[in-house]
Amino acid sequence: MSIETVGVVGAGQMGNGIAHVLALAGYEVRLNDISQDSLDAAISRISKNMDRQVSREQITAQEMDDAMRRISTTLSLPDLGPSDLVIEAASENESLKKQIFDTLLPHLSPDTILTSNTSSISITRLASGTDRPERFMGFHFMNPVPLMKLVELIRGIATDEPTYQSCLAVVEKLGKTAASAEDYPAFIVNRILIPMINEACYALYEGVGSVSSIDASMKLGANHPMGPLELGDFIGLDTCLAIMNVLHDGLADTKYRPCPLLVKYVEAGWVGRKAGRGFYDYRGEAPVPTR
Repeated sequence: MSIETVGVVGAGQMGNGIAHVLALAGYEVRLNDISQDSLDAAISRISKNMDRQVSREQITAQEMDDAMRRISTTLSLPDLGPSDLVIEAASENESLKKQIFDTLLPHLSPDTILTSNTSSISITRLASGTDRPERFMGFHFMNPVPLMKLVELIRGIATDEPTYQSCLAVVEKLGKTAASAEDYPAFIVNRILIPMINEACYALYEGVGSVSSIDASMKLGANHPMGPLELGDFIGLDTCLAIMNVLHDGLADTKYRPCPLLVKYVEAGWVGRKAGRGFYDYRGEAPVPTR
């Protein structure tokens, strides 16, 4: 199936990045959210990020203008119905995702491919609640979307080959690399990454090191560009906890037990950069460790 129009559900950090790269690649994009303020903020962020690309001569001003014209916004999910491809990029909450798909289904054309940007939830389970499990798959972008080169493509048990090939063609047109992952909890990247962040939380919880020493150790000792606690704040500690819970529930192995300190930070609402506080306090001129 040739894909020309793409609907993106959710205008947050992931959704606006997905809309950004799709529009630059020549796709007509319709971006949906429940809040007009979120849609306005997303368009502003996309424009700002493309401006940065123009200033760095990564794209031309004309390419930016053309891409911005390809993006439209809507508060109505049914408006995404005629799309060739829909990418759901809402919060990592299974019941919310199912509710979105239930609302969309009556308005989709028979050939529309339905995908989720979920970072951990079972694609097979999400697909089973739709009328098109064979045309449903995981389409997991990395954050920040315009910079990261990888996209995980996850087939559910019923996903057919034409659906996979259509999504693979989109990834290639975006200039990114696809990694095919089996439909097991957290797939590839987060199966490895999030337990590392959780282990860093345990090291902090048990007093092995401070926030600063743990992050410095991994940056300088393992050549990581960001320390694990800094990265957790960037991803969102609530998202990290949600993925750890998926791993713990799905694999029933105690090594995936979420660290109690991670749970406490989320309970406090200190979920990272987006909240102004996490393992670092971001409300001043420079981030300050909170522990």
